[in-house]
Amino acid sequence: MPIFENIRYLRSALRDKKFAAADHVAIVQVATTVVPIVMLWWLAAKAVHCSVWLLLALIPVIGLFTLRAFTLMHDCGHYSLFQNRSTNRIVGFFLGVLTGMPQYVWAKHHDYHHAHNGDWEVYRGPYATRSTAEYAAMTHGGKRFYRWKCSVYASPIAGFIYLVFNPRYTWLRGSIGLCWHMLRQKIACPRHSLRAYMATYQTRYWKTSAEFRYMSLHNIAFIGMWICVCRVFGSGLVVAVGLASIALAGAAGIVLFTVQHNFEKSYASTTMGWDVDDGAIYGTSFLLLPRWLNWFTLDIAFHHVHHLSTAIPNYRLAAFHQENAARFAEVVRIPLSRVLASLKCILWDVTAREIITVSEWQRRCAWNSPR
Repeated sequence: MPIFENIRYLRSALRDKKFAAADHVAIVQVATTVVPIVMLWWLAAKAVHCSVWLLLALIPVIGLFTLRAFTLMHDCGHYSLFQNRSTNRIVGFFLGVLTGMPQYVWAKHHDYHHAHNGDWEVYRGPYATRSTAEYAAMTHGGKRFYRWKCSVYASPIAGFIYLVFNPRYTWLRGSIGLCWHMLRQKIACPRHSLRAYMATYQTRYWKTSAEFRYMSLHNIAFIGMWICVCRVFGSGLVVAVGLASIALAGAAGIVLFTVQHNFEKSYASTTMGWDVDDGAIYGTSFLLLPRWLNWFTLDIAFHHVHHLSTAIPNYRLAAFHQENAARFAEVVRIPLSRVLASLKCILWDVTAREIITVSEWQRRCAWNSPR
């Protein structure tokens, strides 16, 4: 069946009301995420005094529930978890504070990914995937660092930077720049209002004053939450368990997101000739995960369905896929055992319009070299 006919049918099926948001399901999902996180933290505080091994075992479990909270926040960003947009905004803010990410600002960036999925000339993922030409131009040390950066070994560091460091660093650096800008403007033009000075400030850390206000409120709430938790459980426990679990959650999230788009011969077009539907079918994978991991990741493994429509909530993705399984025959399946292999697909072959591994690039270079 031609892809345009297939897509037309699928998009029509996505409008069926049985795949719409249901508040009672969303409430249960939020409750079964937040309550266990609180209980696990209480258990971790008890484990400090009785068993270091129990404490160490709790860290990845807290990380998994943090990953689940982040995925719920992701749905709120698409306004798909609850029926009401305001409810999604409120719950999304709370979940963003819990996971360390300013949800509203993050959602804006994430929407950009959805709008350009498969157009690798515009968006290249969290690891900024290099083209084969860019990789070839690197030094030997640069190539080694790039391969390490994209490996699973570096993912906890990437997770820490993504969820803990960057949201605070960008806000602080942008705020300092704003204060300096306003001071200089006040000296140069003392009659103008502070609002007028703020309106003329340009930064890459936020695009609008609304984003800056949201980032400020988020960070105040996030820092306040950590201060309160430190007072209840002790700063040593919070720093050790909190940072480790968030780093693991971020690592798992980045790995999952990467292999959903970086896999062998994944569709990777330039802007010229790019098609968003081709990106959804050929540039997005279907992860074959065990049931328990699908529970923690809220069926985000059905990523091809999610890219066809961000309006469908996580708890409808599997049902839609199962009902239309035959129409997703061309979607690449990646079992859990192949996730690490897919992480090696770190180069964009612009000519072939696909993602490949370094070894595949070397093989192609050897094949095309003069004999």
